[in-house]
Amino acid sequence: MATPSPHKPRRKGKKAGNEVSFASNVIKHSAGRVKDSTGSLSTSSTGMKPAYPLAAFMWSARGGVSQWTVLPIVLMVVGMIRWAAGLWGYSGYQNPPMHGDYEAQRHWMEITTHLPISQWYFHDLEWWGLDYPPLTAYHSWVFGKVGTYINPKWFQLHTSRGLDDGTLKVFMRASVVISEYLVYIPAAVIFVRRYSRLQGVQTWDSSVALVAILLQPATILIDHVHFQYNTVMLGLVLACASSIVAGRYMWSCVFFVFALGFKQMALYYAPAIFAYLLGVCIFPNINISRFLGIALVTVGAFALLLLPLIAGAIYDHHRGVDAIPELNGHAPIFPIFPSYTGYLDSHAWYFPPVHQLAQLVHRVFPFARGLFEDKVANFWCALNIVYKLKYLPIAQLQRLSLLATLGSIFPPCVAIFVNPRKELLPLALATTAWAFFLFSFQVHEKSVLLPLMPMTLLLASKNGLHPYTRSWVGFANILGAWTMFPLLQRVELRVPYAVLTLLWAYLLDIPPVSWGVYRKPRWGKGALEHGTVFLHTIFYLAMIIWHGLEAFVDAPKGLPDLWVVLNVVPSHGDTKEPERNPENKDEVMVFKRGP
Repeated sequence: MATPSPHKPRRKGKKAGNEVSFASNVIKHSAGRVKDSTGSLSTSSTGMKPAYPLAAFMWSARGGVSQWTVLPIVLMVVGMIRWAAGLWGYSGYQNPPMHGDYEAQRHWMEITTHLPISQWYFHDLEWWGLDYPPLTAYHSWVFGKVGTYINPKWFQLHTSRGLDDGTLKVFMRASVVISEYLVYIPAAVIFVRRYSRLQGVQTWDSSVALVAILLQPATILIDHVHFQYNTVMLGLVLACASSIVAGRYMWSCVFFVFALGFKQMALYYAPAIFAYLLGVCIFPNINISRFLGIALVTVGAFALLLLPLIAGAIYDHHRGVDAIPELNGHAPIFPIFPSYTGYLDSHAWYFPPVHQLAQLVHRVFPFARGLFEDKVANFWCALNIVYKLKYLPIAQLQRLSLLATLGSIFPPCVAIFVNPRKELLPLALATTAWAFFLFSFQVHEKSVLLPLMPMTLLLASKNGLHPYTRSWVGFANILGAWTMFPLLQRVELRVPYAVLTLLWAYLLDIPPVSWGVYRKPRWGKGALEHGTVFLHTIFYLAMIIWHGLEAFVDAPKGLPDLWVVLNVVPSHGDTKEPERNPENKDEVMVFKRGP
């Protein structure tokens, strides 16, 4: 489909003037002299030097080296780091009875491979029932088929539960790497290239930013160590953002719908995407054809996403396969709006797809699980330390969460709507994602990946490698990884956490490895800069002290969650973990004190 706003070729930059690179300590003038960042002048270009270790590692690629030479080397290096990280254990390794997220992903490959599609969202919900949108199910089906071809024992129905075979681990780790190299990494490369060109960033600087983005510690820790496929969803969001930067708005709709179809957490970005696309349809002039095109493509993408599930439900009903065999042909009760079940004919052709869609919504949006799970660092968990939110009705908590979230996303959405500038897109995505992480309903520790991704993309912007921007991006990533430490330490992943976060901090010359980013002469001397240094220093020192206490001092017997509380108070947190309600075993309803 032809796009309403075709991509415009990059305009050539001006030859005269200053060419600034914040990956080095110099400002190179067009006259040929070199002025270092301290203000002294030199007539020799040998005065240039890298500003931080990552720039030093890539220094040889500066100049006439083709980016097509640099990119394969970068992809090989980041790939080796990912594979090395995967040599560690994973969530639930030899930890019965449920075995963690690794078993959940393996189990979904098991059920999608062996069960009719109409049973995917109904099968044995007590054992890691499928609770992600259809694209995750299709992704599991593909890798389940490949894995079954290699070794059928890996995904045998029922008998393979909790399997921790070494060759299966290799296959599962490889599936994450392959998925990432097919979706996330190409999308990141294309976005960084387009976004940096949009803002006139040098090719070498954008390459440095790309490496920093691909080595983001939180993403590697969760997907390649703890084990999940978040980068598929993040990659589709990146593809959406890249299409917006290129002016291909209809393709951006397709990619974002697919991101929603892989993980519902992509909704964190939805307000910003919606506001931007609506803004380009209204400002500077109303464009009805663009608006209709975006609307039709969005509806069509959702229809394409749901088509296999709906068609499979109708086909299975036609051949006598029930979605819930345990009912022995009796009419099921809808999981949502159960009072309306009696108004539908359970034998009609339309009943199976309607039932499927109702179950899909019920599984994907589990409001009954409560306001938050585990020890996630958001506002509600911090508030729960002072006032126990479990005493409030779920409906009231939902309304409070909705109001707080809407109030926090309103300013950035209005800003990107009335001024839909492509340069502002990562900021809009980051602010709405932070708002959802801090205030929305049913938040998990791993949700911090969503605001961290667009915030890290700021490294590819104009002045993105400036010490001030780099310090904030680094601060957010280190703090975000720290908030996930309780999740990681429960499955003995302290070492990869320390290695990956400290490596990233070293490469970008940020704390806790180095305070060099704050000592650069370009940092500035205003109140804002001094306030930033003070704030960051306080938080970094708090994190360092906390890690020392957690590692070497046992928590008091009466306060077993003391260190977790001290972790989550600065970054928002809680001392509760979910407990299954015996009256509704499918959902998490109440909270108990952590072990």
